[in-house]
Amino acid sequence: MLLPMVTVLAFILAAVPAGPIRLPDAPGTPPLTRIEGPGQNPPSDRDGDYLVGPNYLASPDYERKPGVPSGAIHRLVFKSEDSHFYPGITRVPPGSPASYFPHDWTQIRRYPKPWTRTIVVYVPAQYKSGTPAPILITQDGPDNRLPGLLDNLIAQGRLPAMAAIMIPNGGGDAQGSERGLEYDTVSAKYAEWIEAEVLPRVESECGIRVTRDPDGRATLGSSSGAAAALTMAWFHPEWYHRVVSYSGTFVNQAWPPDAATPHGAWEYHAHLIPDNPPKPIRIWMEVGDRDLLTRPDGYHDWVVANNRMAAVLKAKGYHHQYLFALNATHSDRAVREQTMPEALEWVWRGYQPSRR
Repeated sequence: MLLPMVTVLAFILAAVPAGPIRLPDAPGTPPLTRIEGPGQNPPSDRDGDYLVGPNYLASPDYERKPGVPSGAIHRLVFKSEDSHFYPGITRVPPGSPASYFPHDWTQIRRYPKPWTRTIVVYVPAQYKSGTPAPILITQDGPDNRLPGLLDNLIAQGRLPAMAAIMIPNGGGDAQGSERGLEYDTVSAKYAEWIEAEVLPRVESECGIRVTRDPDGRATLGSSSGAAAALTMAWFHPEWYHRVVSYSGTFVNQAWPPDAATPHGAWEYHAHLIPDNPPKPIRIWMEVGDRDLLTRPDGYHDWVVANNRMAAVLKAKGYHHQYLFALNATHSDRAVREQTMPEALEWVWRGYQPSRR
């Protein structure tokens, strides 16, 4: 059975309390355009910073529409023993409970822990054999509602006929975990693992040809999975141009520390984006007013981090759309189910099919 991405994240974050309520007019928050009414989203053809909520309605685009063809679903099993990138780690010493975390996180140690994960691949009914398929990579997959949503949006012509590659994380969460290593590390490694070990099997076992055009590749995630989505595009813009981020972990979760990015993904809005020429990245972002604040050290406030991201993206001239969601917690399911169709439509705006 496929678990929705939000369900997987709910298990991971079950012990993490909601953050304090942050006001949409607090210092540091970009000026927000109010979108009134439950179920109402910003226009899918506009950049900018928006305020939504506090009440949400799941989009009718998730409901199965009569006559809409269903895409094919493939399942590919991956094992750490076959990976040249990720042999598998845990911070939990042998014999300790799975919830183990040292009182001082700087004392984390790494222990081996093999992983097995099943990557789920959706291929749209409209795909024509031999043609280069645009793709959407999702973190913390699979999401059992995404294929039906894509069926509807592709049939309506709101999205290209793209494949979705839903990749589970390698296990655990935060510093010292395999998930944390993959998602919170600010480097090219995670994207290179997908390029070298995931996409070749998708092509050989799912009967599709993946486009090499970066404008035809999007990546999506929530929490640390959203940080990973941006990291993929930042370090390899020749592979990815489109990013969707829910409650992005643009804070200091990286472990082990790296002198090049001493504050982990906080460096995106502190230095990496402001201090570098703009990259051809189009990014949709959301944060909740009750999003996480996990450590009072100045580098672990998700709302502040996402507000700063919106500001630096605008200053550098990036195409971005940012939603500040009222009455919304970390990776909020209600917000996601209202906004996902328009988020995907916005991030794919301007796409032209390529022969590459």
